[in-house]
Amino acid sequence: MHFDLIHLIKSLGYFGVWAIVFAESGLLIGFFLPGDSLLFTAGFLASQNFLNIWLLILGCFICAVAGDNVGYATGHKLGRRLFRKEDSRFFHKKHLVTTEKFYAKHGKKAIVLARFMPIVRTFAPIVAGIGAMQYRTFMFYNLIGGLVWTFGVTLGGFFLGKIIPADKIDKYLLPIILLIIVVSIAPSVVHLYQEHQSAKKSANR
Repeated sequence: MHFDLIHLIKSLGYFGVWAIVFAESGLLIGFFLPGDSLLFTAGFLASQNFLNIWLLILGCFICAVAGDNVGYATGHKLGRRLFRKEDSRFFHKKHLVTTEKFYAKHGKKAIVLARFMPIVRTFAPIVAGIGAMQYRTFMFYNLIGGLVWTFGVTLGGFFLGKIIPADKIDKYLLPIILLIIVVSIAPSVVHLYQEHQSAKKSANR
């Protein structure tokens, strides 16, 4: 996995990383993209002087915030029609429904929390738009979430890259990235399990 990401980042450079961050944040087809592991690996490469860490983070932050704005606008304009949309290769209504339930439970802070949850990250701003969340409020939490996510994850990879000796990179990087992926998807898995258990209890009553 880490070799694929490293090759991808080295091939596409800044604009490739920024484009993926934007797509995952703002486009319906972006839910499958590797946001957390991508930022972490890009930060790691920056520690090896392949990328400038501050230029990388700035671009990721702008694209993350801009992507969420596109998602919000999509939800605001298309509204409930998305819930009537048939499933396709790049769109699954269940993701939108799951995010709506997550959003209803966690309220405004969902915009921040969703940054660290794949799939939910893509659909949270859309749900905010559908729910007619006041744009000023959305933008406030969008900025906080984008800042914490891009700076936190990318700098995590950067500082780890400074700590790990060059001859130990292959030994440690892959397990760390796999751990990030597991930690990222764990909240979504737990949430889906809880929903499944609740549905079973309701059916047995």
